[in-house]
Amino acid sequence: MSEAGQRWDTSLYDSAHSYVWRYGEGILGILEAQPGERILDLGAGTGHLTARIAEAGASVIGLDASADMVSQARELYPQIEFIHADASDFRFNEPFDAVFSNATLHWVKSAEEAVISIAASLKRGGRFVAEFGGRGNCKGVIGSLQAARDALGFELIVGEAYPWFFPGIAQYSALLERHGLEVTMMQLFDRPTPQDEGENGLRLWYQMFASNFLSDLPEDKREAVVAEAERRAREKQFINGTWYVDYRRLRVVAKKVVSGG
Repeated sequence: MSEAGQRWDTSLYDSAHSYVWRYGEGILGILEAQPGERILDLGAGTGHLTARIAEAGASVIGLDASADMVSQARELYPQIEFIHADASDFRFNEPFDAVFSNATLHWVKSAEEAVISIAASLKRGGRFVAEFGGRGNCKGVIGSLQAARDALGFELIVGEAYPWFFPGIAQYSALLERHGLEVTMMQLFDRPTPQDEGENGLRLWYQMFASNFLSDLPEDKREAVVAEAERRAREKQFINGTWYVDYRRLRVVAKKVVSGG
């Protein structure tokens, strides 16, 4: 569930942030994997959803850009094939009936290249089913972190250093249809997501998902930035002892309607 270059703590991912793949179980019902189908799980992470697809009787391959994620997935599910590759540049000799992706494509800034790879990997009539961060995703908690950097005199993270791609419906629909994927359903919706770990919930989220906003700072300055970000976010994001991250998700179903990539 990552773009090349992003480092992941797989233990933290599978403990405090297991909701990432657990929420993804909801779109497995939309995928409706069938026995004998060939399916690609794009951004498979530690393989939990890949295994659910396999349980439906499909022949599934998991792909992830993080070597750590792939290693953990192979250890957990040795009966499933997992491949270390970039979501923006992959090819398979045999096409798939479906490409499935959960919580991955917002990490892939080269979005058009990813769509080209997805389209090229599908059979004609094959389906693309995905959910990932959409326009406005995590605006509150990231805004608080940006504001904390600014308040403490550190240049904001912008441009190439900004790690995500959060498209809206029109933008992503146009991108898919430009490459022969006809959109049959697309939704952009709010999904405020509670964090485990009580008072530490937001800082663990920053550690896991927003390390780019801290890694350039001296070690002794990171704590000050995080503490200031927590202070700024607390009024809206800390409710009854639990931190809530203001997720917004883009849910997509599309069908390949032309031959070729």
